[in-house]
Amino acid sequence: MTHRVISSCCLLLMAFPAAAELPEGYWPPEQTQPILDSRREVTLAPDLTHLSDAELEAVNELLAAGRIMHSLYEQQLHEEALEAKERLDDLHAAATDPDATRKLLGLYYLFKGPVATTLDNERLPFVPVGSPDPGKTVYPAGLKRTEIDAFLAAHPSARESILAERSRVRRATADSLAGDLTRLDEHPGVEALHPGLRERLESIDEDPALLYAVPYALAYAPQLADARRHLERAAQAIENETPDFAAYLRNRNRDLLSGDYESGDASWVTGEFGNLNLQFGSYETYDDNLLGIKAFYSASLLARDEDRSRALAAAMTELQSIEDALPYEHQKRVRSHIPVGVYNVVADFGQARGANTATILPNDANHARKYGRIVLIRNNILGNPAIFENVKQRFDAVVATDYREHLTIDGSFNRTLWHEIGHYLGVSMTADGRSLGEALAEYADLVEEMKSDLVSLHAAPTLLEIGYYDEQGLRAHYADGIRRTLQVVKPRPEQPYQNMQLMQFNYFMEHGLIEPQGDAALLAINYEHYHEVVRELLSEVLHLQYAGDYEMAKAFVERWNYWDDRVHGRLAGLMQEQARYRGTMVRYAILEE
Repeated sequence: MTHRVISSCCLLLMAFPAAAELPEGYWPPEQTQPILDSRREVTLAPDLTHLSDAELEAVNELLAAGRIMHSLYEQQLHEEALEAKERLDDLHAAATDPDATRKLLGLYYLFKGPVATTLDNERLPFVPVGSPDPGKTVYPAGLKRTEIDAFLAAHPSARESILAERSRVRRATADSLAGDLTRLDEHPGVEALHPGLRERLESIDEDPALLYAVPYALAYAPQLADARRHLERAAQAIENETPDFAAYLRNRNRDLLSGDYESGDASWVTGEFGNLNLQFGSYETYDDNLLGIKAFYSASLLARDEDRSRALAAAMTELQSIEDALPYEHQKRVRSHIPVGVYNVVADFGQARGANTATILPNDANHARKYGRIVLIRNNILGNPAIFENVKQRFDAVVATDYREHLTIDGSFNRTLWHEIGHYLGVSMTADGRSLGEALAEYADLVEEMKSDLVSLHAAPTLLEIGYYDEQGLRAHYADGIRRTLQVVKPRPEQPYQNMQLMQFNYFMEHGLIEPQGDAALLAINYEHYHEVVRELLSEVLHLQYAGDYEMAKAFVERWNYWDDRVHGRLAGLMQEQARYRGTMVRYAILEE
């Protein structure tokens, strides 16, 4: 098999001059190197010597399951991803000078597929594949929102399956229907947990103009079956030492078949785990740039930092008072305790891979209401000095000298922590009982992330009052709130995080919280106005979430999401000139990459 691969690559390369090395459509080093140079490479290697033999056995199985999640995520992002990676591996194996292909493999790793983000924030394939669709591969290629709307208007009974968080939408071709029915034959467990699915598939007319959807449990059945086997083996390894963790793994195993995740979420949030934790499955919808509703696969294997976790628990006692102080009239009762843990990342996979600092899950409002949510703080990301140095350089480039020392690594930690808790507070459903995703569609993630940013900043005075930190800690929390809004390039429309950060910057600027100072027009922070300005913006965000009005959300985004090269472009230029790195490429020692 190895001989066949190398021979085919050699034949391919013979068609090109020896000096060219790369076939047409593959970026040369002069395109790949600047992007790689813009990322600081950080390798995470947490100490696992405290783990028992059983825990280490579970780690090996969970890493194997995570690799499957990563492959699934790449498939969700681009139809040609895995084939492109195989061709790239073949080229690398056959290359006489592997430096060029090594750089291409670095881009594939960084961007989790064959499409890169350039230094100008464009999304372009760096190997010969098609451009990605807004709906990636969880919708048919080329599908437009208008076509979905028209189809649902004509076929309202299909609405639930088409808009399900974990369903893959297809055109009703003979090949698609036959493939789904064949997979259903091969995976009877899927049919058992999805009653009526076979009958529904068999009743669909073969017509490419028609749409239908199948659960992820069927669409990705072979891969999920492999992942489930690893989860079960990990549960067997750990069940005598940490029965709650084993129970969670088995429930998540079943969730991958059922697709509703309730049993896993319940045992995840309420269980007593030991040294390990695992985020596993499809939760976040950021990659769905068509409707903003489809979840994408990820996995994170985490090792608990017991000392920091115990110290953090004391800060969770004021959640109800923070909820009650929010500027809206529909406060809810929140649990007095939510599980918050500080962890070191062992390895991330799929959508989670990168410099993600923290997570709060589950997102499902009913699951959160019944069981609560879990907050996972990634200590070796959030507390990593090299990563913090990257963001500090950008902050220092654009703020006036007197404010630069206000940003600290502890301030970043606290703002991020309370951002995640902010997801737990405030509006979780619309006034008429709809989910925020259903009501606000592609604006839902942007608005929810902004709410959580603002809740974190709004809670800061309360945290000062209860002694969580002192005046210096409050100022550091606030400084990181400004740092969060700085954009080194103009965001693309489909980037919810970056656009909501830009919107906050614009609101803060227009309301005098930040303003240019001196001849260099660097930013000054008016701390005396901070809470008032945050409160006003948070009130507006909570109101539009509760109203669940799509047009209101659209108008809000259009009002505040603007870019002026004289202001934003100038600041971005300063950051690009003075900060060595644009971001981070995270690798994991345990994967031996």
